[in-house]
Amino acid sequence: MESTAEGAVLLSTTRCGDAESLARTAAQQGFDCVVAAGGDGTVNEVVNGLAGTSAALGLLPLGTMNVFATELGLPAGNLGECWRIIQEGHTRAVDLPSANGKHFVQLAGVGLDAQVVKETSRAFKKTLGPLSYLVSAAQITTRQPPRLQIESPDAVTEEGSFVLVGNGRFYGGPFPFFKQAVIDDGRLDVLVFKGLSYLQMMRYLQDVLFNSHITSPDVEYFQTTSLRVVSEGAVPVEVDGELIGNCPVEFAIRKHGLRVVVPAPKPAREVSA
Repeated sequence: MESTAEGAVLLSTTRCGDAESLARTAAQQGFDCVVAAGGDGTVNEVVNGLAGTSAALGLLPLGTMNVFATELGLPAGNLGECWRIIQEGHTRAVDLPSANGKHFVQLAGVGLDAQVVKETSRAFKKTLGPLSYLVSAAQITTRQPPRLQIESPDAVTEEGSFVLVGNGRFYGGPFPFFKQAVIDDGRLDVLVFKGLSYLQMMRYLQDVLFNSHITSPDVEYFQTTSLRVVSEGAVPVEVDGELIGNCPVEFAIRKHGLRVVVPAPKPAREVSA
């Protein structure tokens, strides 16, 4: 379906993968900006269509979480304001990480959260929203977590049971899990949960929601430009909330690999004499 509004070409998707192909075609046709109207999954598809092009990414956040929009400082609850920001056209170059060649913008997970995504149906998400993930997580906590081998020149530990990889600060909403993350510093931020049960992991994640400064000797945080995670069995991997397969998975990052439309910086206040 195609229509036009305010000089923009509007295209709707009908199936998984449409947003990626439409974005790639738009970039090839010379469009300077491609707007993703949807949630983090839609954003992820559009980003994979724009990767390697000069077209900028604009966001109209319509999803359940809208984590990347929050990272960029967009007013996720005000679509009119988001559209105004898109029209102003102020852009910023941010890093573009990938997992086994699949690009993502905000986060990736190996183990627990990917398993939760795998077992949370789309119908369940539409009915319960963010609560659907908590219900699925509660059902998983009694299981035995996997053993993951961590391969990175910057890692201290070589084994874990759950790995989170961030490009920005936020995970699961407006929660700053990755304390040192900067979205344009050319580095991946990594959390490795070392030998914890699923229930212990959930308690740690819950604690972070209410205390941004919590630390644990069982959780390692490091920054790197490359990471490989290997598992003994079939352990799922997710990027931006979308499943991409199982381990082994290799992470890389392209510094300043994506242009995004962001709010214009506020002018510095003049200091009177």
